[in-house]
Amino acid sequence: MIKKSILLLVTIISLGLSAQIERVEPAFWWVGMKNPQLQLLIHGTEICNRKVEIGYPGVKILKTNRACSPNYLFVTLEIDAKIAKAGKFDMLLKQPEKQDITISYELKQRQKNSAERQGFTSDDVIYLLMPDRFANGDPKNDNIDSQPEKMNRSINYGRHGGDIKGIVDHLDYIKDLGATAIWCTPVQENNFEKYTYHGYAMSDFYKVDPRFGSNGEYAGFVKKTHENGLKVIMDMVSNHCGIWTWWMSDLPFEDWIHQWPALTRTNHKASTIKDIHASKIDKKQYSDGWFDSSMPDLNQKNPYFWTYYIQQSIWWIEFADLNGIRMDTYPYNDPDAMAQWAKAITDEYPNFNIVGETTIFNTTDIAFWQKNSVNPLKYQSNLPTVMDFVLQRAIQNCFNEHGKSWEDVGMNRLYNIIANDYLYPDLNNLLIFAENHDTQRLNEKFNGDINKFKMAMSLLMTERGIPQIYYGSEIGMRGNIDKGDGFVRQDFPGGWANDSINAFSAKGRTSVQNEYFNFMSKLLNWRKTKPVIHTGLLTHYAPENDVYVYFRYNEKEKIMVILNNSETDQTLKTDRFAESLDGKTSGTDVMTGKKYDLSTVITIPKTTALILEL
Repeated sequence: MIKKSILLLVTIISLGLSAQIERVEPAFWWVGMKNPQLQLLIHGTEICNRKVEIGYPGVKILKTNRACSPNYLFVTLEIDAKIAKAGKFDMLLKQPEKQDITISYELKQRQKNSAERQGFTSDDVIYLLMPDRFANGDPKNDNIDSQPEKMNRSINYGRHGGDIKGIVDHLDYIKDLGATAIWCTPVQENNFEKYTYHGYAMSDFYKVDPRFGSNGEYAGFVKKTHENGLKVIMDMVSNHCGIWTWWMSDLPFEDWIHQWPALTRTNHKASTIKDIHASKIDKKQYSDGWFDSSMPDLNQKNPYFWTYYIQQSIWWIEFADLNGIRMDTYPYNDPDAMAQWAKAITDEYPNFNIVGETTIFNTTDIAFWQKNSVNPLKYQSNLPTVMDFVLQRAIQNCFNEHGKSWEDVGMNRLYNIIANDYLYPDLNNLLIFAENHDTQRLNEKFNGDINKFKMAMSLLMTERGIPQIYYGSEIGMRGNIDKGDGFVRQDFPGGWANDSINAFSAKGRTSVQNEYFNFMSKLLNWRKTKPVIHTGLLTHYAPENDVYVYFRYNEKEKIMVILNNSETDQTLKTDRFAESLDGKTSGTDVMTGKKYDLSTVITIPKTTALILEL
């Protein structure tokens, strides 16, 4: 109790708050934002009846609102971009016959060209990692007194000690691999007694979990990442929080979260959002039901909460200099609120990018969520990028399948999926992937068959969209999700001081790990320099004999991709591809440098991918 009191006192002093005020969020803001309005959430003992006064040029109080709890005030400011200057000012909270409360607040200067920051694009390859499972750079933060869950590497669902410094220490590894952007699963505080390593049950939306580091360390990580020519995507959650989130003991409003007479979990029926026949209760249970008893469902229809959430998203972009956001469980939220959120961010940062987790397994329903989608409901999501779970599921299955030309298996499965691309408003803004932290490990699915892995990655790196790879895949990591999520979220070998294998270096990797890594590194680094892959057009040919052929092309260059998923070598007559070859009679495989004659026929070994520069 003494330690907690000291910590609270230090926090109050550092924010310039009086002892009656526990929080002001956001803790600071910036001058020159496109949206001049700022809502402050002030939390303190019995402050609801206080009048707020500010005397600072260019800052005006538009309104002050009480909450249901007497311990909150919501104060909306207008910050004049032409008058207000960066600096500190006092807010006075006054009430007759009570001592005034003084809050010191700061407006900071924005970074130069902050509004023009560049988001991730189809030029990039995203490297997804889980900070707790990647590398332990600072053992001193493995256990924190204020956090009930302690480090325990012996259990797969426990905290293992990975942190921000561990990522910084291995930026050269990610850069050498050829990835150009890093997506970390959430880094904000998860103050619960167990299962906190994944980060998706946040207890403080404005604070990095101290077992990962500090807010300053996170901003430093982004800066260092940028210096290495890499981008950073922050994982956010708007659908739910953690049961120990600080406001759960004192909700501002009863409808700050969705409350039920008894615990009611979501029914996971994403179709209810656009189903004109859906019952109200099914829709409500999908959007308002809890993911778990430890994850209260947040109410995006509460205007105070939603302004709070939009602002914290913008705060992280500005504070940490982010390049993108990945929003968890996107369709589970209120659709209109999410459209408002995405618009607020892209209005402030026109070149920024956001990807929503659209865990849906048909193209029509995924396309519904992308910005400018044409749909009878006339819904406009404002969401630039969606996740292509249809292609992901196909990649996990098709290389283990063989079928006749009319069956929707194997290479035909791929062909039929790409044939539905007309549904997407923006093909370059599809996040494509073969696996992530919620799916089966790809190398587990392939039972360690590296040839199948090479075919899958050749597809992923030459298709339309923004490819994402999952940490460890590049060294052949396996893990069976049927045993539990922790088995596909294992520690990266070499991230801990006592690891027997250090896969961060060529010398530390096994020969098999090096074969995986060398293949991926060559493929990814080749893709970096290929606008024809980033934004080129695509023509594909109906598969025959388990062979899928497609071309990527622009005005300057043409690439031919051949995937032979057959269990035997295949010889193709090239006259079938004449319209795409357009007189080209030879091609060079980008992975081996071998030249192929395309004038009449080409023979491709079994279970092989060829990427030919024509």
